[in-house]
Amino acid sequence: MNKLFTTIFAVAVSCVTVSSLAQETKGDAKVGGTKNAMCIGCHGIKGYQASFPEVYKVPMISGQGAKYIMSALNAYKKGERKHPTMRGVAGSLTNQDIADLAAYYSVHGVVVGAELPAKPVKEPSAEVQALLNKANCISCHGTNFSKPIDPTYPKIAGQHADYLFVALKAYKTDNNPTVGRGNAIMGGMAKQFTNAELKLLANYVSSVEGELKVVPQSKFR
Repeated sequence: MNKLFTTIFAVAVSCVTVSSLAQETKGDAKVGGTKNAMCIGCHGIKGYQASFPEVYKVPMISGQGAKYIMSALNAYKKGERKHPTMRGVAGSLTNQDIADLAAYYSVHGVVVGAELPAKPVKEPSAEVQALLNKANCISCHGTNFSKPIDPTYPKIAGQHADYLFVALKAYKTDNNPTVGRGNAIMGGMAKQFTNAELKLLANYVSSVEGELKVVPQSKFR
């Protein structure tokens, strides 16, 4: 029954996604490179850490999927993702700006022809493997955590561990004005685990080879 429900749900999501993507604004990567002034101060500096509402390395977005970046920015814009700075940034962007920035970062620093292993080379510990099985991360993010089944889902392999941990905790947070993410699927998944278990998951996924990177702008090199 669970498998049947999962299949039906996946089909329903894919149908909605196809419909919504068909109506989305088309982004221009070249134009996006002229609109990233508000992005490079955090995402264009290696090791840069956010200080509010919690200290952690800002996520790597170069090489991330365009549809996911669009989805994330729109979620910040609508307040579905609670982060004062990102909501302010996203709120200043038009739909065209968001599409252009997403197109730009999806190809920024990407090495043409490079292929990741189909599965992580690094084997998880037995404890982490049990957590991965329970979370079933690969069902959405792919067996190597870099090929999500839906383009609005993120690549997570190699992402900063502290950011992944903070993001996972945010899905567990309710009724907080500055922290929280409104996503029923991720909320249901994250709430199964203690924060210590989420940290183990984040640390392992971060250790897996991925496509995400920080590409410093020339002024920050």
